[in-house]
Amino acid sequence: MGIQLSKGQRIDLMKHDPGLNTAGIGLGWDVKQFDGGNDFDLDASVFLLDASGKCRNEQDFIFYNNLTSPDKSVQHMGDNRTGVGDGDDEKILVNLKQVSPQIEKIVVTVTIYDAEGRRQNFGQVLNAYVRLTNEESGSEVLRYDLGEDFSIETAVVFCELYRNNGEWKFAAVGSGYQGGLASLIKAYGLE
Repeated sequence: MGIQLSKGQRIDLMKHDPGLNTAGIGLGWDVKQFDGGNDFDLDASVFLLDASGKCRNEQDFIFYNNLTSPDKSVQHMGDNRTGVGDGDDEKILVNLKQVSPQIEKIVVTVTIYDAEGRRQNFGQVLNAYVRLTNEESGSEVLRYDLGEDFSIETAVVFCELYRNNGEWKFAAVGSGYQGGLASLIKAYGLE
């Protein structure tokens, strides 16, 4: 079992796992039982940001319709449309040594597909977590359980990987947003 982080905590990945090359970012959640009539479809997305805090172009937005970054360093392993079952619901692989030098931050988000139309929000989601594994050794490096402090949000930034003096760090973010994926796309400089 890896290090358990709390909201706002940061960790130096290289100090805690010097052999880390390919990080697996596993995301999971459960949905509260309710009579809403519509299935929940939560989607993981990744934004690759440069020094300005923005995506350079649309290819720096990794999601279910664009599974791999231009430099092949970030790979989305596919969309789980139900979230049913144990373990990670969606997974992102990041080859830290292969990430373009222009990328300063990798932001991992989860949004609810058609949240407004289905009248869904993260207040109806339980047990949300993100965990980072060393894909070569199979060991869990860290885990961050988001808690239940969302009510009306339809998008959540789970975590960030960022460079600091050439070293990769991890930040447990857990920040919610209204406006779903569209609000995140705009915030990170895309149309």
